[in-house]
Amino acid sequence: MLTDKRILLILTGGIAAYKALELIRRLTECGARVTPVLTRAAEQFVTPLSVAALTGEKVYRDLFDLTNEVEMGHIQLSRSADLILIAPATANIMAKMVQGQADDLSSTILLATNAPVMIAPAMNVQMWDHPATQRNLTQLYADGISVVGPNEGDMACGEFGFGRMSEPVEIISALAAHFGSGPLLGKKILVTSGPTYEPIDPVRYIANRSSGAQGAAIGRAL
Repeated sequence: MLTDKRILLILTGGIAAYKALELIRRLTECGARVTPVLTRAAEQFVTPLSVAALTGEKVYRDLFDLTNEVEMGHIQLSRSADLILIAPATANIMAKMVQGQADDLSSTILLATNAPVMIAPAMNVQMWDHPATQRNLTQLYADGISVVGPNEGDMACGEFGFGRMSEPVEIISALAAHFGSGPLLGKKILVTSGPTYEPIDPVRYIANRSSGAQGAAIGRAL
């Protein structure tokens, strides 16, 4: 599904940026061509060297550090991708997208692109639940932005709730669905999994020890 697809991956500044390294590895294994863009904040969590090593591509870091800026390099970056993926997407970048800000390379690319955009939000649960973030999310949906996650779970800050970035396999599945085709495209499918219980009488029942793993695998494949 992702063979030769050109993914412009924007990494923003959050602890979940470490997951982006695994995401890059999986994307390249799927045959995608990943062009990375790092914000200054992202560089506090992952190094340009590690990202370059995994993608095999130049890492773009600053709006005015493009060697081909005479040819409007940021415009070329925004137009050359089949899809722009922001992972992790912080509350800050979401707000910039809604407001149409263009004060660094990543936000300028997003304002100049005509490619589809997908985001994988990652932030503290209170930041995610904040009315401003939820308003921004509503507007992003209205603007046609695809959103993957976030998931519920333990946070790096010690709190629990929604705000964890989706796992790389979930993001890959969302990308595959975006680029996919076939008889199931656009269909909504309910997959049930786990143990079943068939009553014999009001007291006894017949059950099995299914773990639900096969159903989960089918769900990921779909």
